[in-house]
Amino acid sequence: MADKSKNYFYALGRRKSSTARVRLMSGKGLISVNHKPAAEYFADSKAILHELERPLIALEIENKYDVSAVVSGGGHSSQSDAIRLGIAKALAVMNEDLKATLRRADMLGRDPREKERKKFGLKGARKQRQFTKR
Repeated sequence: MADKSKNYFYALGRRKSSTARVRLMSGKGLISVNHKPAAEYFADSKAILHELERPLIALEIENKYDVSAVVSGGGHSSQSDAIRLGIAKALAVMNEDLKATLRRADMLGRDPREKERKKFGLKGARKQRQFTKR
């Protein structure tokens, strides 16, 4: 993953149905999502922006790396969680020594909860028709 010919570190982050392909490169701390600044892409919530920077804040390297993420699927909340996981994984690929710190800060674990599929003969994934005794 991290060879000398390219100047970035790559990782994949997932959450629910969102997938984020994250590139981490040295820079000034800029975060872009789908070729837009993160502040513009997540304009509806400032809390989501803070969520993206959590791995960098935990390691106290906020302004040393630029992040470029291409994200698809899901809503803004799950997309931000996918990007956060991708950033943490890319930092771990970049430097193995940071892995323990990120794991202690609970950044490297993936949230496994996904939407359960609807089953045939039922109204939803588990909801059934109302039972009547008489």
